[in-house]
Amino acid sequence: MKIGILGAAGRMGRMIAREILSGQYGVEIGAAIEHDKNCMLGQDVGEVAGCVASGIKITSDYESAFEICDVMIDFTLKEACAGHAELARQYMKPIVVGMTGLEKAEEAVLLSASEKTAVLCAANMSIGVNLLLSLVEQAAAKLASEFDIEIFEAHHRQKVDAPSGTALALGHAAAKGRRVKLDDVMIPARSGMTGARIPGTIGMSVLRGGDIVGEHTVTFAGPGERLELIHKASDRAIFAKGALRAALWLEDKPAGLYSMKDVLGIK
Repeated sequence: MKIGILGAAGRMGRMIAREILSGQYGVEIGAAIEHDKNCMLGQDVGEVAGCVASGIKITSDYESAFEICDVMIDFTLKEACAGHAELARQYMKPIVVGMTGLEKAEEAVLLSASEKTAVLCAANMSIGVNLLLSLVEQAAAKLASEFDIEIFEAHHRQKVDAPSGTALALGHAAAKGRRVKLDDVMIPARSGMTGARIPGTIGMSVLRGGDIVGEHTVTFAGPGERLELIHKASDRAIFAKGALRAALWLEDKPAGLYSMKDVLGIK
């Protein structure tokens, strides 16, 4: 099985390359792709990733990559996502998309691509986070509206979007459990004289600082008791491991739009 890495010189791309080159997955790097102005073009992806030479050079030849690879993994920017999804559709190649902050336009292109090939999109590839999503939905469904829901997330100072895609996914999971739409009940921030809390709302708070990999806490605060569901990431390699697990699962799947829940067999 040949894996194509889109954004191979980026932080996540290098981690995926390292995981593949560890030999524990029984797959190989089929192509390592970057945009045509990247300073790493022409370099061996294994050496760029801090491993031994792999024999695979980083190129900007997208068409060849989609032609020869069995599954593509995309950890680039949302601005490039639509183009990659269109190539996946054109070459009918499964693609794993690990990205946050997607707009409706990008989501529409992914949905269109899923009509011709298998597309798996997740804001967070961590196995633990995806189990957390299921637990949050179940808790929100079981705990009545007198339990207020608050979502807190913390990331490193370089993260550009807030709340994180994972925090929003947790919000959607909680809203689904309550059978409401997140857009109708979310309180993204509080400042000043806000007045008493409106029952049924879902609050969000954000911390940005240092080198925090990622922390998410969902609190259900009720009368006389409080339930907290917490996930803390200490190593970004968990995202690469999750993406490769998803790629292995996706290879022989029919056209359709999938999530990490499908990979993990979570209903």
